[in-house]
Amino acid sequence: MIRSIHTRSRVGADGVLHLDVASGCANAEVEVTVIVQPVDAGRGSVAQSGWSDGFLSEVVGGWRGEPLRREAQGEYEARDPL
Repeated sequence: MIRSIHTRSRVGADGVLHLDVASGCANAEVEVTVIVQPVDAGRGSVAQSGWSDGFLSEVVGGWRGEPLRREAQGEYEARDPL
């Protein structure tokens, strides 16, 4: 089972990043890929924005099917004022 674990950490003054990550596996050999991306001070975290880093870049213009059409919505119903 492949799991993606995202975390934010701080690199020490020595330039070394130390990670302690609970993998959910015990006594097993696993393959690990680490991508180090500096945090832009002007950009919010994933938790703040609700979007993972790079998400919009990956999906914008990604539709490859038939052109999307919006069908007629009909008449708007009259409602009592609030």
